[in-house]
This record gives sequence, C-alpha cells and structure tokens, in this order.
Amino acid sequence: MKWQSLVDNRQRFFWVLQIAGWIGYALVNYIGSKVFEMRDIYVFVIVLNAYAGCLMTVPLRYLYRKIWNAKPWVLILVVFSASYATGTLWSVVQKYNLWEIYRHGYRPDEWYYYLQQGLDSVYIILCWSGLYFGIKYYQLLQSERQKALKANTMAHEAQLKMLRYQLNPHFLFNTLNAISTLILVEENKDANQMVSRLSDFLRYTLNTDPIKKVPLEQELHALMLYLQIEKVRFDDRLKVDIDVSEEAKLALLPSLILQPIIENSIKYAIAHMTTGGCITIKAQVFANELLLEVGDNGPGAELKDGQLVKSQGVGIANTKDRLKTLYEHNYSFVLSQNTPTGLKVNIRVPFEKASKI
Repeated sequence: MKWQSLVDNRQRFFWVLQIAGWIGYALVNYIGSKVFEMRDIYVFVIVLNAYAGCLMTVPLRYLYRKIWNAKPWVLILVVFSASYATGTLWSVVQKYNLWEIYRHGYRPDEWYYYLQQGLDSVYIILCWSGLYFGIKYYQLLQSERQKALKANTMAHEAQLKMLRYQLNPHFLFNTLNAISTLILVEENKDANQMVSRLSDFLRYTLNTDPIKKVPLEQELHALMLYLQIEKVRFDDRLKVDIDVSEEAKLALLPSLILQPIIENSIKYAIAHMTTGGCITIKAQVFANELLLEVGDNGPGAELKDGQLVKSQGVGIANTKDRLKTLYEHNYSFVLSQNTPTGLKVNIRVPFEKASKI
C-alpha cells in the first residue's frame, strides 16, 4: 500500500493513526511500568486503559466533523468541553481498572488524587483533539493543493492542444486549395497522390497526442509526409536536405513542432522563387541538449533583436508558445539570417532520449 493512497483514503487513514497512536500510548505506559517495577498484571490494566481510550475518542471524531464549519469560539468551546467530559469519563474507567484489577478493590481517601488523575486524562484527550484537527487541516491543504495542480495541468494541456490544433486547419486549407487547382487544370494523377498523402498526414496528426512528445525520427517521418504533399505543388522547385545524427533521432520533442516552421519557409521563401529553393533540416545532440535548425535559401525577412519585424502568420508564434508552455525557461528559439541568403530557425531544448521507437 502506497503512503499517498493511504493518506487520500481518510477513513482508513484515521483508523491506522487511531490504532497506532493508542498502541504507542500503551507501549509508553508499559515501559514506565518496567521502570517502576510494577507487577505483570499491570500490563493487562494498561491494555484495558488504552482500549478504553481508543473507543472513547471515536465519538469525538464525528462530533468534530459536525462542528467543523462552526465559528471559532464555538469550536474552541465544544473541543474543550468534549475533551474534559471524555477525559473525566476515561479517568473513571482507568481508576476502576487499576483499583479493581491491580489493587483488589483499593480506594484512596485523598480527594486531590481523583482530581490529579482526571486532569492527566483530560490533557491526553486534548492532545488527541489537537492532533485530529492538525491532521484534518493538513489533509484539506493537500486536497486543495491537488485540486490546484489538477486545474493547472488541465489548463496547461488545453493550451497545448489549442496551439497544436490551431495549425492543422491553416495547413489543410492550403492543401485543399492546391488539390482544387490541380483538379481544375486536370492534373488528376497529382491530385490523387496529394489526397492520399494528405490522408496519411492527417491520420498521423489525429493519432498523435499533442501533449505527448515523440522521437525526432517519428517527427521526421511526419515531415516527409507533409513535404511530399508540397512537392506535388512545387515539383522540382522544392528540395529538402536533412542532416540528423543517429543520437538526435532518438530525442523526444513535441509532435509537429517543426511543421509550421517548414510551412513558413515554403510559403514565404520557396513559393516566391521562380527557380525554387532548398530547405535544410539539421539536428544534433550537444551537452545533453537537442539542437535543431531549419533553414531556407529564400529572400529572407527583416529581423530585429531576433524577432520578425512583420509577423508572418501564426506558425512561428504558436511554435514559440508551445515551447514556452512545455519547457518554461529551459529552451531557446532564435531567428537569424541564413548564409548566403534566407532565414533560419535554431531551437534548443533539453535532450530526452526515447526508450524505443
């Protein structure tokens, strides 16, 4: 049984602490009896007293649960009154067990002896009440903390899903327009190939959880599906150069994190070049970090402090937001001019190795 599951089950947790606490009380008294060299029959008295205390404090639990939301002064008054009444009754039971079993009917004459023994029992019950409220407050704080974490996680996941799914319609509309154009010019074979590859790509996006990370090798497979669709549009005008190390292929990263960057390169670079262009994809692992680079040899774009002066669609912004949501401050996303021409994007994220592909 895991400790956390025990704490979460309040009914079971109460009884475990209740029984363990009174066993501990009995052990302390037993050790004390050995110090004072009491007779063996006193052990039986100790067990009876602990058993009586265990039973008498159980009703306090249900009483405290009923007044849990009462005003503070009412709560304090009830706790002290109930502890005093329970402690006094428990003291009577303890004295009865002691005098009848251990001392064979002995009765002391001093009245303060009764009072002293009664107050000792009340103090113990007050300690029990304090522990009950302390543990109860701790459980409530843990419960609220778990609710807050769950709400934060759900919001986190909703944000990631929104960012991922916001990209798919944008790409889908472009592809459907391209298919429509191919049909209009009676390029039915190319249109059929494009529909087939679009189907494969969409199947991949639907089967991949946007919250989970995927190996880079799997991500590259999805990118090739996407690029094959685009190659139907651009034919030989679109070239792709991939340079990925074997170690980097096993790195985990958010699914389809590179697709909007490549889509931007095609839309704002390749599409404007009459002779076509080349997109390069590089990846390597260095110093326990995954280094990714996507570049093109297009006309480039105006940059200021590593940011686009004129925003070009939602792809770049969504990619940055996804990285920030997943990695907080432990990542980098840098835009820079490519050599000799074009634009390149460098991404750095922590290296997480996939167990298997």
